[in-house]
Amino acid sequence: MLFKQQAQLKQKLLVLGSLAVGSVLYLVAHVGTLQRLQPICRVDHRLVPGPEQIPLRTLQFKRALLHELRRANGSRQQLGLQRLVQQLPQAIIIGVRKGGTRALLEMLHLHPAVVKASQEIHFFDNDKNYARGVEWYRSKMPFSFPQQITIEKSPAYFITDEVPERIFKMNSSIKLLIIVREPITRAVSDYTQVLEGKERKNKTYHKFEKLAIDSGTSEVNTKYKAVRTSIYTKHLERWLKFFPVEQFHVVDGDRLIADPLPELTLVEKFLNLPPRISPFNLYFNATRGFYCLRFNIVFSKCLAGSKGRIHPEVDAAVLSQLQRFYHPFNQKFYQITGRTFTWP
Repeated sequence: MLFKQQAQLKQKLLVLGSLAVGSVLYLVAHVGTLQRLQPICRVDHRLVPGPEQIPLRTLQFKRALLHELRRANGSRQQLGLQRLVQQLPQAIIIGVRKGGTRALLEMLHLHPAVVKASQEIHFFDNDKNYARGVEWYRSKMPFSFPQQITIEKSPAYFITDEVPERIFKMNSSIKLLIIVREPITRAVSDYTQVLEGKERKNKTYHKFEKLAIDSGTSEVNTKYKAVRTSIYTKHLERWLKFFPVEQFHVVDGDRLIADPLPELTLVEKFLNLPPRISPFNLYFNATRGFYCLRFNIVFSKCLAGSKGRIHPEVDAAVLSQLQRFYHPFNQKFYQITGRTFTWP
């Protein structure tokens, strides 16, 4: 009888063990799905009215903040001010397109004091959206606590004429982030994204060389948007009519791909944030060919598969012509920003 009970107990333990192993395997197999999901929980009605949802990491930030206030003998008034709000951005990633704006935003979101708008708002560069007013813009922001920084990114801001003045009218002391890549690489990346969209619709598209070089004059075609966007200094000069250079921080998009942590540390300093993003939060994915993000031991995230497209080869003579064209603009960009890059 005793032997039979022991055998039954052993069988139950084996079943439970199998279930546990199966659960772990299920979690591992579905980690790709989990990476794309932002854990959420419902907002307590005492924080904000209505059925809105907020990121779990924001509530974790609140718990850590309250703990620090209690340790520092924070007053009841200080403790009572921890209420969720929708804040206008204190910092905006204004560009540039195909410079790494999405990667920068997602990586900054690793910081517990940073919350991000999930979509590009296009408030300042879209007349229809801008006519809806600042409160409409605020309504598109995520819920956060007052001590957190809200950031959005819309790379079209950098090259749109009306945007600097519009942002200045909203907040003249806002911090502005620009992420740039080597100008020709960025232009080819821009072209590659459009090319892929055309091919998906079974449409033909000109080769990069034909678009970048004017066939009539054999000069660089500055009317081609991909070429024009990479003239960084021309766009920056328009912004400097409204904002001092100290309110800009330039991020090296090429370095962010190859070695992101030093770039993120510089951004933390610029935003006056305590250093919180560490090597633990970033790991190289050899299959994808770039760094992915680790929020904790369970949740990680890689950028969408559309990132890291393979660029078409460009004629060497055209590359040389573009290098000569961009060189004086690059030198002026270095001079204005105080940051030098190893661009040819």
